[in-house]
Amino acid sequence: MKVNKYSNKGEMIGQVTLPKNLFDCEINSDVLYEVIKLYRGNQRQGTKSVKGRSAIKGSTRKLFRQKGTGRARAGSAKSPTRVGGGVAFGPRPKNWYKKISKKKKRIALKSALNSQKKQVSIIEEFEFEKPKTKNAAQILKNMKVENQKCLIVIPDNSKKVIKSFVNISDTKIIRAQDLCAYEIICSNHLVITEKALMKMKETFK
Repeated sequence: MKVNKYSNKGEMIGQVTLPKNLFDCEINSDVLYEVIKLYRGNQRQGTKSVKGRSAIKGSTRKLFRQKGTGRARAGSAKSPTRVGGGVAFGPRPKNWYKKISKKKKRIALKSALNSQKKQVSIIEEFEFEKPKTKNAAQILKNMKVENQKCLIVIPDNSKKVIKSFVNISDTKIIRAQDLCAYEIICSNHLVITEKALMKMKETFK
């Protein structure tokens, strides 16, 4: 499959053929769903916590005598039924992480790429003398993808490129080797540099 190729200023200069090992695969919806579900679960921190009655500071003295007051038989100020008491069955720290096999990750990644291959553009390289959001926005405008959820794939952690795009709304930037199915599915258009495409081809064989 051929897609449009752009210069570093966002001007169309031709077309390029996408590598078959990434963009000519069958879409496996079941694995894609499973991997995305596990990925989202793994993003949960599981750090929420509340104090139960045993963790509340306070006296253990009986609040008032058992009989003769006409009130309920209260035994502790830490009871969950009282203001300031502990929480019954509240959230506790939990590890939500589940391992995803490398094979399933690759199948899901290729399925995601093939489901989005009509919204892929290749760009030569991003060349910034210094970080400039205005120039980055102009490149996307020239490519006619400025109002779409864009995922920009770069080969390395170039600070100039990252800082140029980081403040543009609906635009996310990621290294080629960190690419995952979830980020691809969440975007409407993929903008991949030539070097990043080569790195993807080598990494995800």
